[in-house]
Amino acid sequence: MPENAVIFKMKRTIAMLLVLLLCQVIPVLAQDELVVDPDSSGVEKSRLLPTSTPILLFSDQEEETREKKKQKKKKERKNFYFGERTSRSMIRSSFRDQTTLQLFHTTSRNQRVDPYIRDIYWYDSRSKSIKDRNFDPSKGQLLHGPYEKRVNNVVVETGMYYYGTKHGRWLAFDAKSVLLDKSHFYQGWPKDSRITYYNRENREIERLTPIEYDLEEGNFFHFFPGGQVAVIGEYRYGERVGLWTEYWETKGDELIRKREIQYQPEPFTRDFRPYIRAEWDREGNLVYRNDG
Repeated sequence: MPENAVIFKMKRTIAMLLVLLLCQVIPVLAQDELVVDPDSSGVEKSRLLPTSTPILLFSDQEEETREKKKQKKKKERKNFYFGERTSRSMIRSSFRDQTTLQLFHTTSRNQRVDPYIRDIYWYDSRSKSIKDRNFDPSKGQLLHGPYEKRVNNVVVETGMYYYGTKHGRWLAFDAKSVLLDKSHFYQGWPKDSRITYYNRENREIERLTPIEYDLEEGNFFHFFPGGQVAVIGEYRYGERVGLWTEYWETKGDELIRKREIQYQPEPFTRDFRPYIRAEWDREGNLVYRNDG
C-alpha cells in the first residue's frame, strides 16, 4: 500500500475516533454547564425554613418555676440534662502565656435545630472548635448542657445550652472574677425579645423581634393571622442586614416567595441603599429581578 494511502487511512481513523469521543463528551459538558436559576420559581424547597408560628416560644415565670421543681424531684443522673444523655468534652488552646479551656457537653441523639433561632452552637469534631452557624450533623454535635470557659484557670463565662441554643442565665467575668455581664435566654431567644400577638390568649403570634441590650439582634419573623410565615429577616446591632424575604399567604405548608429586599451585607455599611432584588406572583413565577 502506498505511503500516502496509509497516512490518509490513519488520519481518517483518528478523525472518526475524535468524532465519537466528542459525541460522548459534549452531552456531559452540557449537563455540567446547565445551571438552574434559583429565581425561576418562588416556591421554597428548604425544609429548614419555618412554615408557621412556633408552638412553644417563651414560658412564663410560673412555668419555669414548675419545671425547676420537677427537675429537683427527679433523681440526678450524671451527664443527663433536660432528659437527654450527653457527652462531656473539652477544648484547650494556648497563646503566649494564656491558656484557654472550654468545658461543654454535646448530644448526638437529637440533631434537629430550631429554624427560628439564628445562633445554633455546635462542636465541629473535624476542626475541634465550637461554631454558631451552618450546623452539619455529619461534622459534629449540638451543644447541650452546662458550658464553662476558663482563662488561666479563672472562670470567665458560664451558661447552659439547650439543643444548640443558649438557655437560662449566662454570666461573664473578667480576669479577677468580677461580673461583667448577665443575660437570660429561653431556648435561644433573649429574655427581652419583643413578641406581639393577634390573640394573646390563644398565643396567635404576629411578630417575633429578638432584642439584646435594647437593640434588635437575630432573626425577625412576621406571621399571617393563620400562623403562616409572612416575613423573614435578620437584625445585627439594630440594623437590617442581608436578604429579607416576604411570602404570599397560601394554603397548606407550601411557601411561595413574594418579594426579596436586599439590605446592607454588614451593619453600618455606608452609602448602601436597600433595593428590591426579585418579585414573584402568587403561582411562584418570577416577574422581576434586579441583580444589583
